[in-house]
Amino acid sequence: MTIPAIATNSHIAGVIEPEAAARAEGAGDRRLGSVTEKELIQRLKDGDQTVARTLYEAHVDRIFRLCYRFAGEYDLAQDFTQETFVQAFTKIGSFRGEAKFGTWITAIATNVSLNQLRKVKRFRDRQTELDERLHVANPSRRIEPDLREDLHRAIDALPEGCRTVFILHDVEGYTHAEIGAILGVEVGTSKSQLFRARRRLREALAVHAGEWAS
Repeated sequence: MTIPAIATNSHIAGVIEPEAAARAEGAGDRRLGSVTEKELIQRLKDGDQTVARTLYEAHVDRIFRLCYRFAGEYDLAQDFTQETFVQAFTKIGSFRGEAKFGTWITAIATNVSLNQLRKVKRFRDRQTELDERLHVANPSRRIEPDLREDLHRAIDALPEGCRTVFILHDVEGYTHAEIGAILGVEVGTSKSQLFRARRRLREALAVHAGEWAS
């Protein structure tokens, strides 16, 4: 199956814009025209490969942004995004509709990103403005470059479960219920992972405490 290439700069804009995390599940539906997503999925299951592009275009911006959050590098995010859609369309027969298609493909993107990053052994330096997503004491104050660098390092050093929940919740804006569906864990597990992630980050960034004060 041929997956359309990511060729526009709109994906980069989606990563950099602070408002990008304020996503809506139905945002992609507007690109589907008069055909519902459920109908497109059924047609794909029935072997109609022509609808793959429509589904791809409806979800690729959000999936690319998520992959970029994990990868921190445009080329890697492209690779992760392409692999996500290859796996999703190959496994479309296993999609039962018990969760939203967007949630299902987000789970695939998360697994692809984590698996590929294990092979890479380390995260690349991020270029995303993560400070726009963090719960700082004074939201109007921008994080200084040295703090941002230490922050990225501290996020990379988090245990995988904590890091994944932190990115999905505090960076991408998913709810704990959505994260539970994406990762296949209980809501309580997601909440505890986030609590541990935030605690570790506070400890790692204690030297910058003055910069977080109002």
